[in-house]
Amino acid sequence: SKEEFSCPVCCDIFRDPVLLSCSHSVCRTCLQQFWETKGSQECPVCRRRSSKSDPPCNRALKNLCEAFLESRSQRASAEFEVLCSLHNEKLKLFCLEDQQPVCVVCNLSKAHKNHNCCPIDEANKLKTSLERLQQNLKALEEVKQTCDETAAHIKCQAQHTERQIKEEFEKLHQFLRDEESARIAALKEEEEQKSHMMRRKIEEMNGEIESLSDQIRNLQKEMEAEDILFLPEPEKVSALLINVAKHLSSLKFRVWENMQKILQYTPVTLDPNTAHPHLHLSDDLTTAECRPQTSLLPDNPERFEVYPCVLGSEGFNSGTHCWDVDVGGSEYWALGVIRESESRKGSSVWDSVWSLHYSKSSNEYWISCPGQADHVLTPTEKLQRVRVQLDWDRGKVTFTDLITSSHLHTITHTFTDTVFPIIYSYSSPFPALYIVVCSL
Repeated sequence: SKEEFSCPVCCDIFRDPVLLSCSHSVCRTCLQQFWETKGSQECPVCRRRSSKSDPPCNRALKNLCEAFLESRSQRASAEFEVLCSLHNEKLKLFCLEDQQPVCVVCNLSKAHKNHNCCPIDEANKLKTSLERLQQNLKALEEVKQTCDETAAHIKCQAQHTERQIKEEFEKLHQFLRDEESARIAALKEEEEQKSHMMRRKIEEMNGEIESLSDQIRNLQKEMEAEDILFLPEPEKVSALLINVAKHLSSLKFRVWENMQKILQYTPVTLDPNTAHPHLHLSDDLTTAECRPQTSLLPDNPERFEVYPCVLGSEGFNSGTHCWDVDVGGSEYWALGVIRESESRKGSSVWDSVWSLHYSKSSNEYWISCPGQADHVLTPTEKLQRVRVQLDWDRGKVTFTDLITSSHLHTITHTFTDTVFPIIYSYSSPFPALYIVVCSL
């Protein structure tokens, strides 16, 4: 019966069933979704904890399910060979005008006389072809709907990105305006100081000129006197002009130096086109918050479908790269690198990921590598901030606890493909927990 071949989770015929250590079988996709919801590797039937994170395929059950589906399809095809209710003959023909099966006698009767009929086998083929065309039409309509949604999302993305660009440049413009105002204010202040100094000096000079004029008049009366007192020449004042060089020397360079104080470099920028719908990214694309989906996102090939993951926007195929991640607020997280060619849609994502994992429910840390058993870690304190360092050329991925400056683990692997930084973050039931990519 159908119940014997039905998954206990989705209640449908098994698709890619896996065998748990407790001998129960579940669809692979259903099991992964159940584990993500529960936060632990339990059997959906008996709640016994599974000893394997990737249970093997139940090939015997899979073959039986495929045979069951094929048998059901054959029985459905055999239903066409029923007898005519009027003449008790097999329905071997199909009336194209009345769109119903008929027997040979019906074909000669008045009801179907002069109607176009064909063998029912051909009609079944036509029906099959029609169903395929209808399926293709439905698929095209779904693709068109996805394209329409993607086009609308692209427009929203462009508007949002344009607004962010304008905001960032407005900050730079405001910084330059502030710099300009500060430097002009400094110039005005120096101008006022030196102008005040000159006015005072001019007043002093006017007093001295008047005093000298009086002395000249007195001297003119005493021209014949032998002892004439000559005053020293007035001292010339230096450094009274505006220090133009101070205000203009390397002006652009010094403004650029000050600008660096307000700028922050982030080695990894998250790619919103890859983010799972439950991961909300900050405007600067450095923070991923796990929360329910609030807007419709297109199901593009780059976007993760099963796991709440997001990738960095830039892939690496050479050199050494390093980024810090704040993981203190997340209940379940994973950090590492993933092969570029790995599909984002299935449950086999972790087959191409070199990563460090954490589970709050089991309070465990472990290293996961393709084709290898998990390696359990026992850090002395709960990890709050982790540094991921990729040395692509030497084939190393190193994890470091930045709080205690202690080395956690180094994965060794010979990389041949481009890899991307990957972040997994899951929290239930979606509290405001964050995972942040920090600058170095």
